[in-house]
Amino acid sequence: RISQAPAASLNTEAPRFSGAAAFNVERLALSTNLISAFGNATDRATAIALDNADSLAKYKSQFHINDPDLCYLDGNSLGRLPKATIQAVNDFLTGEWGNELVDGWAHWIDEAQAAGNLLGRATLGAAEGQTLVQDTTSVNFYQLCVAAIKARPGRKTVIIDASNFPTDRYILAGIAESMGLNLVTLNNDGSGGPGAVDIESDCEMITASELEKHLSDDVALVTLQVIHYRSGSRPDVKGITDLVRSYGGLVVWDASHAGGAIELKFDEWGVDLAVGCTYKYGNSGPGAPAWLYVSKRLQTQLNAPIQGWFANDKQFEMGPFFEPAEHIRRFQIASPSIIGARMVQASYRMIEEAGMPAIARKAAMGTELLIALFDAWLAPLGFTLMTPRDPEQRGGHITVGHPDAKKIASAMRSMTNTIPDYRTPDSIRLAMAPLPTSFVEIWDGLDRMRDLVESKRYQEIEDNGSRVT
Repeated sequence: RISQAPAASLNTEAPRFSGAAAFNVERLALSTNLISAFGNATDRATAIALDNADSLAKYKSQFHINDPDLCYLDGNSLGRLPKATIQAVNDFLTGEWGNELVDGWAHWIDEAQAAGNLLGRATLGAAEGQTLVQDTTSVNFYQLCVAAIKARPGRKTVIIDASNFPTDRYILAGIAESMGLNLVTLNNDGSGGPGAVDIESDCEMITASELEKHLSDDVALVTLQVIHYRSGSRPDVKGITDLVRSYGGLVVWDASHAGGAIELKFDEWGVDLAVGCTYKYGNSGPGAPAWLYVSKRLQTQLNAPIQGWFANDKQFEMGPFFEPAEHIRRFQIASPSIIGARMVQASYRMIEEAGMPAIARKAAMGTELLIALFDAWLAPLGFTLMTPRDPEQRGGHITVGHPDAKKIASAMRSMTNTIPDYRTPDSIRLAMAPLPTSFVEIWDGLDRMRDLVESKRYQEIEDNGSRVT
């Protein structure tokens, strides 16, 4: 069971600030009194003051928002549509594909690398030539995990955690079975899994000290999340990567719930391998291409299991033997989705312009407001906090628990025009997507949630039969 962090008291006597000149969110250091500097979190005027001081507020108008009354707190699952994306896709269809036909491939051919360089520069702290935008997170995860395992011949152990995203757990279990490996599942949430071993964990957090108990010279691969998809907790990426490397293993990080929400410094941290999606905080659209990152120091040491023709060094000679490229294209399988790449480029140009330091600070402010309102409004109604209170140990969303979480989340959508998301067995995720979300949107959404539960109106909701939560 994920533990509940102790409640923090609200400073109701802190001075009230308003106006952009009084306080600039971009200059705030992360601390636990970020919100109290603007006033009492339970006063809507405080959320208004935060918006007035927000240097990123201008970006909200750059998204398609058809219902201004909707409180959309699910940007950690699917981001909003940037207006620039509509133009970019239309321009590609009519100005490129429609007019250029097959000749367009002369400049489309390396789109996965061009989009990857932009994404890596804007959100990963990655120099050029290490990131590809292509395929799905699942395919990229499979490619990198198998490549990493084969690069450590003779080692028979792979490690994952029980709270990891299901796709990662299922794929790694399949890899372990097909390759005859010993799969160890760190049981950080009580759910178990193949080869489960119990560990000490708070808010699903994997610490280096707990992980080291299960490391040895037999471990080929460890794979973890940069931000836990459910609890929102953030492990020490650099510390864990260095630790596993000291035992001779490799780490594949899944940054799907981190990219575009927190600052990532892959090159500086010495990250080996990573994957992630683009449709959450990246706002690139449902099913948009995912990405993979391979450090330059490892690129010629690894061989992808799916040897597509795009990975062949002399691609258009179409020879009888596969000879892998000596750079990042070594990990590309086939033709990239050009429409998808343009969606990624449109949204990540906006992210690059806004800057990840400012985006990360707003995410920390937004989750701080969510936690402050949780303490004041939700905790008295029987909710528990399942996310770390330290902003350095969480991402862009928080998770709250309640026995009736599924009904409450459904009723929030149908009764209050507020969209969160539900995660089994009893949790609701609430997110600050920094570019399209305002502080007032968060405040109003939590106010509606409080009223819904306090009045018990949510109990009237009936299951709509959808398997999507």
